[in-house]
Amino acid sequence: MTAITLPGLVDPHDLLADRQFSMNLARGMEVLRAFTAATPVLGNREISDRTGLPKPTISRLTYTLTLLGYLARDSSLQKYRLGPGVLSLSQPLLASMHVRQLAKPIIEKLARHTGCTVNVGMRDRVNVVYVDSVRADAANQHLPDIGSSRPLLPSAIGRALILACPQAERTAILNYIKVQDRVQFDAWLAMWETDVKRFSAEGFCLSRGDWQKDIHAVAVPIRQPAGEPPLAINCTIAAYRATKDKLVREVVPLLKDAARQLETAQALR
Repeated sequence: MTAITLPGLVDPHDLLADRQFSMNLARGMEVLRAFTAATPVLGNREISDRTGLPKPTISRLTYTLTLLGYLARDSSLQKYRLGPGVLSLSQPLLASMHVRQLAKPIIEKLARHTGCTVNVGMRDRVNVVYVDSVRADAANQHLPDIGSSRPLLPSAIGRALILACPQAERTAILNYIKVQDRVQFDAWLAMWETDVKRFSAEGFCLSRGDWQKDIHAVAVPIRQPAGEPPLAINCTIAAYRATKDKLVREVVPLLKDAARQLETAQALR
């Protein structure tokens, strides 16, 4: 089978011979991706360590990105943080996602009826990124919000997103994860295989603290129009509130119904 290339699943250094590929742009994007919620302020050396790019290259890129408004320099620390230009880039995407407007009343109702935090997510490289969230479970200390991310394989919503893809795309995603981090892939493989069987038999994915021990979750994919990226929806709850089989017996039927409502609203049923 010919390997397929999915957005985000490429190594820029494999594309050195591709004359259409802009390496400078790719490096600039890697600088922006080096910043995370856990590490919002970074210096050139730290960015160099995270990206593997030489420090002189990083210095030119951070200088340029600061002048363009995508980075902001903290002169007292001589370090950088993301600038408002990055936030401005995300708004046109979110505003153009009609499915978010359709989903809002559905996930708000689901959150009220289940007491769970409900999230809608899509794939970004090997992570899930939330495009909407209703935080009904105050005990969830992981602060799910729009733009926050979770790894694909260890999370129920991530596994649901992979299962939403055609087989060839599933294989490409799994192979990429295996190459990037074989140790973690091996650690997560059993979770994936269990959910593949569960999804085939029962139509949902389940996490009993796979990603965070204090959070349990169920998730299902949401069918999308042709050409649109896959979406998935989950319900998460603090582990101590997840009484035996509560998520499976009480929440899963409501979660599946919410997914069906959203598919119907998009004329997919």
